[in-house]
Amino acid sequence: MILRLAPSLTVFARACSCRSFANPHFHRCVLHLESIKIMIPSTLGNLFTGKLVRLSAKRPEDKESFARWTADAEYMRQLYFEPAIPRPPEYFEDKKKEQRRESRFNFTLRTIEDDKLIGQSGLGVSWNNQSVWIWLGIGEPDFRGKGYGTDAMRLLVGYSFRELGLYRANLGVFAYNARAIHCYEKVGYVHEGAARSALYREGKRHDVLGMSILRPEWEAQQTAESTATPIADAQPAR
Repeated sequence: MILRLAPSLTVFARACSCRSFANPHFHRCVLHLESIKIMIPSTLGNLFTGKLVRLSAKRPEDKESFARWTADAEYMRQLYFEPAIPRPPEYFEDKKKEQRRESRFNFTLRTIEDDKLIGQSGLGVSWNNQSVWIWLGIGEPDFRGKGYGTDAMRLLVGYSFRELGLYRANLGVFAYNARAIHCYEKVGYVHEGAARSALYREGKRHDVLGMSILRPEWEAQQTAESTATPIADAQPAR
């Protein structure tokens, strides 16, 4: 884990130590902060970059991949309620009206290693409820079940809480999609219930599971991760 100085605390200490305060305990505390140069773990990292993937804007050439993915029945049936149907590249051309919608945030998923497009994701925000629906799909088969989806979901949840200031992140997942359910559980999502027999496929009915993670739960997770790594290299400044 990378360690960094807490510059705001250092600046605060310097600013306060040159003033005269009535409380001597406060003055000594400020001087102590300055002397040890408080170190804190940088656990959150870049807003758009994870360990394996990064959130990116859609590029004109991406529509070719989007169209190819619609011909993958497994992908379509894991992600959409609607009947699977192949789409041409033209179907995915940007629509100006969609880009202006302030409640929708869409990202493509690209590998950090070679900038390869492997999936897509999106957020649907209910501003008055401070809530968001999150979805993602890994379109490239070779990148499924290898941690890319988990990494992407962590970024999306972090973006929802850190950048958009929301309180609740929700998602729906088909009960037969065990791989996705495991991914969401690893991120910290909690099972809330099921829409029973809501999906009909191949003559069988399936539940649609509801899962969510709340901001306090996510914050507790970040704190736990930051304190799990000992700060062995932190030394008083000389």
